Amino acid sequence: MKKFGVGVIGVGMGSTMFPLNRRDDSVFEVRGICSRHEDRLKALDEEWGFGFYTTDYKELILRKDIQVIGVYSPDHLHYDHCKEALEAGKHVVCTKPLTNNLDHAKQLVKLVRKTGLKFLVGQTMRYDPQFAAAKRFFEDGEVGQILFAEAHYLHDIRPIFEFTPWRLEVPQDFMYGGVCHPVDILRWFLGDVEEVHAYGGRGALSAYPLKDNFCLNVKFTNGTIGRILGLYGVIEPAEPMMKLSLYGDRMNVVAEYTDNKGGKVTVVWDKVEYRPASTMEFPVELGVDVYGHTKTVMRYMGHFEDCLLNDREPVPSVVDGAKTIAVGHAAYESIEQGNSVKVFNDF
Repeated sequence: MKKFGVGVIGVGMGSTMFPLNRRDDSVFEVRGICSRHEDRLKALDEEWGFGFYTTDYKELILRKDIQVIGVYSPDHLHYDHCKEALEAGKHVVCTKPLTNNLDHAKQLVKLVRKTGLKFLVGQTMRYDPQFAAAKRFFEDGEVGQILFAEAHYLHDIRPIFEFTPWRLEVPQDFMYGGVCHPVDILRWFLGDVEEVHAYGGRGALSAYPLKDNFCLNVKFTNGTIGRILGLYGVIEPAEPMMKLSLYGDRMNVVAEYTDNKGGKVTVVWDKVEYRPASTMEFPVELGVDVYGHTKTVMRYMGHFEDCLLNDREPVPSVVDGAKTIAVGHAAYESIEQGNSVKVFNDF
């Protein structure tokens, strides 16, 4: 029997956890699933043989054969699901965003510290190979000092509403549920965001009632400046869905990902004559990657395994997740006030 039982709340993106059961090199085994849709749960249980499914997440959390809760429910439910899992003594893996509320983020940080449990925020960009390659270039000194950085997450969200209608019905807040991707990836390289000036607008291409297009100018505590775009109320752009650009004093590196097509990294070394661009491809295996993220989830679960077995701090941690939420909170204040706003980082 595998060492750690996993309970998954939410079986959309949460289905990326299921392949753990077919990996002999993992200590994790999904032993229960939870969703509002009992028919789907039954079908998944018949396919994977979990042995337990429920429409009540409290039943899943309280099972003694489950030590880790994977929270893949809609954003507005993350706080309650994470809070109750921690209070029940369970380690937590929570898909992005940590939550959609700064006060709730602060409470989760306090609760993780109080319980001493492990908590990983499943920010997939950090575990995609093309973005990890950019990180390696940076850590090895190839990029040098970052002079400017930008990142984006662009998506015509209308087709997504069709198979995840909760995003329109609740509705989902794309400042937290979308912009968190480029915020987190830039924080991975540059640390805390000190100040943000933001604009937001509504594309009005659908019935979605909130702002869904965002532009953030940010300054990091180390003095580096950057730009973040989160566009969801737009026609599908002729751009990679996710993109990171680092402008260094030794190298420029651009890493990008397009759903169902994979990713690539393009680098330009200042030390090479004529500065030719060099590109590396990172294809996905269609039919294998669920939502294009299964391999990525397997990577961060491998990291989480190491954290549990060797008492290490997960990355991104609950504090990382909370600081990303704090950037979104400050961005909203900037949009409302029309000026730059300091970001809360005192977690």
